[in-house]
Amino acid sequence: MNYRETLDWMFTQLPMYQRQGASAYKVDLHNTIQLAAYLKSPETKFKSIHVAGTNGKGSTSHMLASILQEAGYKVGLYTSPHLKDFRERIRINGAAISEEYVIDFISKHQSYLESHQLSFFEMTVGMAFQYFAGNQVDIAVIEVGLGGRLDSTNIITPEVSVITNIGLDHTRFLGDTLTAIASEKAGIIKEGVPVVIGRNVEETSKVFAEVANTSQSPLYLAEDCNCAIYPSDLKGTYQKENIRTVLQTIDLIKSNGWSISENDIKKGLQNVVKNTHLLGRWQILQKKPKVICDTAHNEDGLKMVMKQLVEEEFDYLHVVLGVVDDKDLDTILPLFPVEARYYFSRPDVLRGLDEKKLKKEALKFNLIGEEYSSVVEAYKAALQQATDKDVVYIGGSTFVVAEII
Repeated sequence: MNYRETLDWMFTQLPMYQRQGASAYKVDLHNTIQLAAYLKSPETKFKSIHVAGTNGKGSTSHMLASILQEAGYKVGLYTSPHLKDFRERIRINGAAISEEYVIDFISKHQSYLESHQLSFFEMTVGMAFQYFAGNQVDIAVIEVGLGGRLDSTNIITPEVSVITNIGLDHTRFLGDTLTAIASEKAGIIKEGVPVVIGRNVEETSKVFAEVANTSQSPLYLAEDCNCAIYPSDLKGTYQKENIRTVLQTIDLIKSNGWSISENDIKKGLQNVVKNTHLLGRWQILQKKPKVICDTAHNEDGLKMVMKQLVEEEFDYLHVVLGVVDDKDLDTILPLFPVEARYYFSRPDVLRGLDEKKLKKEALKFNLIGEEYSSVVEAYKAALQQATDKDVVYIGGSTFVVAEII
């Protein structure tokens, strides 16, 4: 198989949560543990940092990787989902895994993957860990895919565990209260391994404290970090919380003997996009009209992004909006500004919500606009309507952003 055929096999023959939803969600780590043993335990052959959370875990992971790169380390970075190309998920010092490695890994292990009915995410985690081990990375930053306790990445024993924040997302799998979701995220806390909590709230703090105490894991709150806050090239105002979480984590890593200077931290935060090629976080695509895209897609993330959006200066606001079909529209649609023109579209994935239904639901919250057959058509229409003094925002789903950038 060539690269495209290999990806098609991975995407279509085996479950992938981002495309299919509930049918791809596994309820235990049995397959991943077996796969790791079959691959001769690659997860034990490199140091790591494990990052979970409802929002901010992607930005936090990329910031950590950038700082470690500036400090001269060979840094693996595993994240999900990808926006444009599968290879974005697996990087070393910012360089994506090669097409040849992806092809060879699947070709070599295809019979095992098929016979054990591994999910897309399980095989991807195995590929990433094998890649990092084979390339002898000094450390890898590993982002949790979904939840924590039962996530396929949760077979590592990291230097530090990080939980950025807790919000209501993926409630069908993780629970419908902050406490229940916190319990799932807390599943990444390992015995004796320090854990950093990015946002401390009453509903979740007791859960983290109890699990950390049981595991004899030192617990650190990012808000207690007595660190100098440096600016970042990631410009969303919500990044301030992530930066503090990163700084607390780096402080702990340094106490474990890792050599990281203040200059490494400054340069790492200022060069996140350059070092790691992160996309879609308050990304400015053009200036006249100003076009902003952001992958925020749940209540917690959208609250912060919408707050920053309405503070922008513009004559008129245009919003290209699309969502997936498992979103609680009654929760997220009220967060969007009424004083905007909407361009409703359906992301080009199986889970994409029909644009006509989205328009109908949005009308209940006085969000007025037209529907378009694709995200690209909606974006073109927004650009045609917008003047140089307007702002165009693209969001609602990772997939909407992916189709534009």
